[in-house]
Amino acid sequence: MRVPRIFCPEPLSGQSEVTLDEGASRHLVKVLRLQPGRPLVLFDGHGGEYEAELSEAGKRARVRVGEFRDQERESPLVLTLAIGISRGDRFDWVIQKATELGVALIQPLFTERCEVKLSGDRLQKKLGHWRQIAISACEQCARNRVPELLEPQKLPQFLHRSGEECLRLVLHHRTDVSLRQLERERGRPESVLLLVGPEGGLSALEIDSALDRGFAPLRLGPRVLRTETAPVAALSVLQYQWGDL
Repeated sequence: MRVPRIFCPEPLSGQSEVTLDEGASRHLVKVLRLQPGRPLVLFDGHGGEYEAELSEAGKRARVRVGEFRDQERESPLVLTLAIGISRGDRFDWVIQKATELGVALIQPLFTERCEVKLSGDRLQKKLGHWRQIAISACEQCARNRVPELLEPQKLPQFLHRSGEECLRLVLHHRTDVSLRQLERERGRPESVLLLVGPEGGLSALEIDSALDRGFAPLRLGPRVLRTETAPVAALSVLQYQWGDL
């Protein structure tokens, strides 16, 4: 029997009792139809997880917290995904899959060909929505650390602030540079920053700007991938080459 995993935003401690928020409570009680006494796993995003037990089912469920397990499932390769915001549910899908693939940080970007306009309350609401997608993905894939999701930036601002402490890659289907070639030239990295465009990709000027800032171009085969396919394919290859796949 699969034991449900629930994220708790408040710091947890063993041998205590916590009250879950309405969303988590509804999922356990209304969707999963759990009764008091059912085992759970709780995590607060700071690493590790807690054995737990549902003690009271209701609109705000109560959970008895048990022993701590120092269980980590993070990749040895620290991955940052910087990606142009796409329309509809494509970006939701990217956040979900990037979380499952072990990304540590996600930086949404406004780029030249980005058609999504966000600001003010609408931006904050969208950020909350994206963070909940990442949390739900962690619950499903057994990660105990939720990836950091930053507020969207304009691409020039992001490029100006991007450091040099990691291998920085920009997906570019017109280059001939492969991942094997990069490894031969630069060795095995401990961290990678991956830059991906929105629908229509990054413009030639944006790619040139990234290259001027020290990004290396990377090609994923001869085919042009969609904005929701490209990051998942690239992250999978990076994890296979240098991570834990």
